[in-house]
Amino acid sequence: MRLKLFSRFFLALAVIVAVNPTRAIGSRPADDETNQVLEWNQILIDTLIQSNAVNAASPRLSAIVHTAIFDAYNGIERRYTPIYVTAAAPRGASRRAAVVAAAYTTLYALFQSRRSDLDASYAASLAALSDDEDDTGGQSRERGIAWGVQVANAVLAWRATDGFSSTPPPFRGGTAIGQWRPTPPALASMGSQTLAFTQPFVLASATQFQPPAPRGLLTSTYTDDFNAVKNLGRASGSTRTDDQTALAPFWDGNASVHWNQAANQMARANDLSMSKTNRLLAVLNIAMADTMFTTWNGKRHYAAIDTEATWRPVTAITLADTDSNADTVADPDWRPLITTPAHPEYPAGHPSLNGAGATALLNCFDDAQTFTLTTRAAGVDLPSRSYTSISQARSDGNNARVWGGMHYPSTVAISNQLGETIANYVNQHAMQPLHGDR
Repeated sequence: MRLKLFSRFFLALAVIVAVNPTRAIGSRPADDETNQVLEWNQILIDTLIQSNAVNAASPRLSAIVHTAIFDAYNGIERRYTPIYVTAAAPRGASRRAAVVAAAYTTLYALFQSRRSDLDASYAASLAALSDDEDDTGGQSRERGIAWGVQVANAVLAWRATDGFSSTPPPFRGGTAIGQWRPTPPALASMGSQTLAFTQPFVLASATQFQPPAPRGLLTSTYTDDFNAVKNLGRASGSTRTDDQTALAPFWDGNASVHWNQAANQMARANDLSMSKTNRLLAVLNIAMADTMFTTWNGKRHYAAIDTEATWRPVTAITLADTDSNADTVADPDWRPLITTPAHPEYPAGHPSLNGAGATALLNCFDDAQTFTLTTRAAGVDLPSRSYTSISQARSDGNNARVWGGMHYPSTVAISNQLGETIANYVNQHAMQPLHGDR
């Protein structure tokens, strides 16, 4: 019933805008060259920033939005296999209107605190649409709106039962040597635990690409990991450069914001068609979402095993005299540059997302690309970062987890590869061309 009411509300708003375009805040002249997929991807980015969306939950939210956008546009174009909605769009429906309606409907449902801003953006987008995709006296746009709303509601209903809303009991790991346990200062239970039990968008399950067990405490890899983060990641007296110290908090920002910003700018710079942009952003965000579910499932799985090394550096370094490794020396006063997040160390969230995001882009563009990223931390915008290659951004983002004192180098490498594997799988198995041309 609620979804039906949403549908009627969105259609009513569309009619109001059509009758009275002056209602649209910031409306602009009609421009059929506008790429509505990129327009609403930017609105998604802005919404994530303005709502202070947490990094762990953002990939799922972004994937819901871009699944709806993809299936709405593709349901009319019929160029690729659908992600979820297989029904045929009404004949003569406007693809542009469908994109706007699908994006707005999902964002409106997911970001309740941003509804007034989304209303204004929706009104402006509809007011800017001309109806010359066919000669139906305005019916093309209205059909597109109705179709976009229908697709979005179907996607929202699908993901409402994906397990994300489950309430598992709090998880606090254990006190075995090497096992994850809550970290200072909050000493909180595992955060965003429901991600570990959320059904992926494309993967068969969150264990399809489960990473291997972490390195043991007595291995040379662990010794190298320990000493690297002990020296590089400490809050004071570290061996970091000034730039590395600045990069750590920058790349502690929202990975979905970063990689969508990069994708949006690259699509514009390379004059990517709306159809190809639609697929790129769907692959990007679904790959990141399925990577996050896989990563969180791995965190929860391995941290429950008391013989696996999943403790964070802040725990490992202060308790190193208990690990039976003669080459690791305890420092009870050691603290990380960045406050340790409340979840197990292995595998790593940001590096897995960096691997997925960068790979999705590298499957579409050459590595040499120019783009600028931003981060907002505690309500403050940090100095932006400009890059001339995808690989350099990926490298900075991954190394920042060691510079921040939150992860070990081997965890970063494995997690980055995990994201790459999942992004390649999504690209090769979902949204496949129906006519032989991707």
